Amino acid sequence: MAAVAGVTGPAGVGPGPGGVGPGGGGPGPTADRPVRVLIVDDDALVRAGLSMILGGVPDLLVVGEAADGGEVPAAVAACAPDVVLMDIRMPRVDGLAATEALRASPHPPEVLVLTTFDADEQVLRALRAGAGGFLLKDTPPAEIVRAVHRVAAGEATLSPAVTRRLIDHVTAPGAPGGPEPRRERARRQLAGLSEREHEVAVAVGRGRTNAEIAVELFMSVATVKAYVSRLLVKLDLNNRVQVALLVHDAGLV
Repeated sequence: MAAVAGVTGPAGVGPGPGGVGPGGGGPGPTADRPVRVLIVDDDALVRAGLSMILGGVPDLLVVGEAADGGEVPAAVAACAPDVVLMDIRMPRVDGLAATEALRASPHPPEVLVLTTFDADEQVLRALRAGAGGFLLKDTPPAEIVRAVHRVAAGEATLSPAVTRRLIDHVTAPGAPGGPEPRRERARRQLAGLSEREHEVAVAVGRGRTNAEIAVELFMSVATVKAYVSRLLVKLDLNNRVQVALLVHDAGLV
């Protein structure tokens, strides 16, 4: 294992294929290139366990590890991951601050938050910062693998328990900021969408996959993907999780 500013990774790991340099956000996985994963957790045993789980999957490649959120920029620059598995509680820079900083950078990798607890405010902060998913550490290995694949493909992934709590939280009368101001802001933001874009946004808010939306709205999957991409641009959002949160904030699901 080679060490890079407190970060560990397979020997020889550097910028990804295609000349991707510092700053991470490689060209993305393809049929002939595995999904590159960076594991960030202050518990060495957790990192080892996740490496074993993901390392046994042919189309996943663990390209490095970091023990603190402060090491994430160097790790991303060195390893060019497609997906960062990010713990929340770490001693110096926590995973939430690391996620916010990472997702604010140009061409960032996707982030999948993995933690031992599902506190509502932590979930919301991570997802609003641009994390592509949120799973508890007791999630079965096969589901963690599926989640990494889905996040790498740009699809949201949340554990069912977290999804239920999230929906309850964003619609609760006592939620921070109050429901009405948040609802009004969300509805104003969605008001500029076309009828079809609005339908796709609501379907995303219901947790539908691209394939399910295609069937529901009589579109091709490629057309759905195009609409989702258009939504992200028009709404100035990072990923479909944030679209779902906006739809929930607007009270549309």
